[in-house]
Amino acid sequence: MNPEVVLTADRTLMSDHHGSEFLGFGTCIPAYPLPMSVYQRLFFPPMKNEFGVPKAAPYGLRKVEAILLKNGFNVTVVDPDHLEWYLQNADVLAISVMDPFGWGPASSTFMGLLNKGEVFASIFFKKLLNSEVVKQAKKDGLKILVGGPGSWEFRYAHEFLDENGIDCVVTGEVEIDLPIIIKKLVGGDSTLPKILDVHTVPELEEIPEIVAPSVNGLVEVGRGCPRGCKFCEVALRKLRWCPLDKIEKEILANTRNGQYAGIIHAEDVPLYGVQGVKPDIDKLIPLFELFAKHYEHVSWSHASVAAVSACPDAVEKASEIFLEGGKQRWFGAEVGIETGSPALIKKAMPAKAKPFKAKEWPEIVKNSLGIMHDNSLVPACTLITGLPDETENDVIKTIELLDDIKRYRALIVPLFFVPMGKLKNRDWFSPEQLSDSQKELLKKCLANGVYWAKDLAKGYNKGHLYSPIVNRSLLTFVGLLEFISKRKGLIQ
Repeated sequence: MNPEVVLTADRTLMSDHHGSEFLGFGTCIPAYPLPMSVYQRLFFPPMKNEFGVPKAAPYGLRKVEAILLKNGFNVTVVDPDHLEWYLQNADVLAISVMDPFGWGPASSTFMGLLNKGEVFASIFFKKLLNSEVVKQAKKDGLKILVGGPGSWEFRYAHEFLDENGIDCVVTGEVEIDLPIIIKKLVGGDSTLPKILDVHTVPELEEIPEIVAPSVNGLVEVGRGCPRGCKFCEVALRKLRWCPLDKIEKEILANTRNGQYAGIIHAEDVPLYGVQGVKPDIDKLIPLFELFAKHYEHVSWSHASVAAVSACPDAVEKASEIFLEGGKQRWFGAEVGIETGSPALIKKAMPAKAKPFKAKEWPEIVKNSLGIMHDNSLVPACTLITGLPDETENDVIKTIELLDDIKRYRALIVPLFFVPMGKLKNRDWFSPEQLSDSQKELLKKCLANGVYWAKDLAKGYNKGHLYSPIVNRSLLTFVGLLEFISKRKGLIQ
């Protein structure tokens, strides 16, 4: 009950979203038109906990826990609603954030289109910071450290740090530097900057395995990406692949605590084990078999259309291995289409089409989605509009591609450009800048998403423990999007 370091995250992150990562998108919308309490029950219910210690926690938070334990710290992961039991004698409260101000691509798009206030991710992060227990502990000398995938947003909110008692925000991979940062915080080191960009890159042996369950059994099999898209933060990281024995240790950290569904996490799962852009099926099959050996339900976090087209066997074997026995009927992955324009691919994401050529991009996308459709892989596909180099012709090419792929089972998620990665100094895209063709693009994305989401929700993970709740939540989410889109005149 007296840890030196308390780790937590806001309510939208400290949830398993009823066992569905897709429902996590429900935290990226404003509280409209239903009451907030209804959204919480549908999309981010509280995680089960024992004396305030959650059954599972976000994967990044589990990594931080493992780093600090390895370095001899007394550390506890705590549910945000039970901090009063643990903060009285703690030195540091470390908070993981995904989208603290709602400025991420999904949130900024939903907020821009709806114009209805803050998204849940932002609301609950601020609620955590301004809770009485945190404010009192801060008065008593507690240091507050913030990190995680959304920490980049603080570059645009320096004044927020002092106003809310945040001592330091850290970005980057922290396996090596975090223990030093914690000691400097506790020691009152005045040289520690308010925003610290960590550039140290840990090798695989310096990255400890998680020791307790991650949300929805997610396990990292690799870091970095070889494609180098200019708008992506991950593209700036060195590519590393974890060996199977390291991966299995993390899977077991989940299964021995009753977590039997999981996610293979990498920026491009079909590229597991290779340094280039051509998948190696001989490396992939043992990976898939390892996850299927321990988990009853398996999904991918991300895949690229180019990798799928280059190696159809990767999807076919995954489907064969994961769906054997009938415990799951399909599996999912996030897939970045981003545009239908070969010209924009060449300018903003030149390696995205490899090992093919940029001029082949529309055919690569169509071929890849056909392979996924035939093998029960359901992609949540992102499209970005408003990229700095996007032209009217690029948008038209994307609309044409959407017409060509509408027969394939896929969820198409439109996103406005957000300045990240190598484009972090460019201007944000706002709804006021939408051209008529971009509005038409949004309409087609929404119509496609509503159609296929309804179809998927009817039989989502049939037989799964959470199936009735998830199906109801998905249908509610889709119904809300349909209702709002019709009111906005975006779909008929």
